[in-house]
Amino acid sequence: MDILSRLTFFTTLDYVALGFLILCWLAIGWRIEHPGKKHLSTSMIMAGYRREWMKQMVTREPRIFDAQVLASLRQGTAFFASTSVIAIGGTLALIGNADQASGVAQDITFINHPAIVWELKLLVVTFLLTNAFLKFVWSNRLFGYCSVLIASVPNDPEDPGAYPRAAQAAEINITVARSFNRGLRSIYFALACLAWLAGAVPLILATIVTVIVIWRREFASASRKVLLNA
Repeated sequence: MDILSRLTFFTTLDYVALGFLILCWLAIGWRIEHPGKKHLSTSMIMAGYRREWMKQMVTREPRIFDAQVLASLRQGTAFFASTSVIAIGGTLALIGNADQASGVAQDITFINHPAIVWELKLLVVTFLLTNAFLKFVWSNRLFGYCSVLIASVPNDPEDPGAYPRAAQAAEINITVARSFNRGLRSIYFALACLAWLAGAVPLILATIVTVIVIWRREFASASRKVLLNA
């Protein structure tokens, strides 16, 4: 059976639901990283705090606190990278046992689809998880760059290179956070994509719920209000 004949097992609504998920994934990410000046996202507010952190770091002696904070943040990226690998392995294992997985799915949805349908749906989940893994690994690598930059900042605040170097470290730190947040969003939408196993409509509903959750955390959360009032 060629690839075109396999795609005929999916309905128009399936393609609409998948396209809707991808569109929402890209759109919410763009909105978070390019918010209006009057309504910043939590990520953009935190970017300002990261710049201020690096400024304060210049005059802090010793800089053990900054190193500890950076190490703690880096552990988070390593944890999520490892978690993504485990999730990818589990999804691939499901694909390898698609016949059993399809039996469970058919019991839930009462829809009799061949195993290839469930395999292709799980491949989309695997793609999102793989993207998350790559983002987490890159953010972990960038934390290494940031650590080196921090270590290269002169101890003398009067040194003309101190604050420019600290500003460089801040921008790398912000890039780390952006990559990490992109990885988290990929995981969120991978979880939403699992709803596709129950059908196109559940996928659309799960995507909407995911967008609402992400939007609230970035633009309407209690933590955002605290950050703005600081």
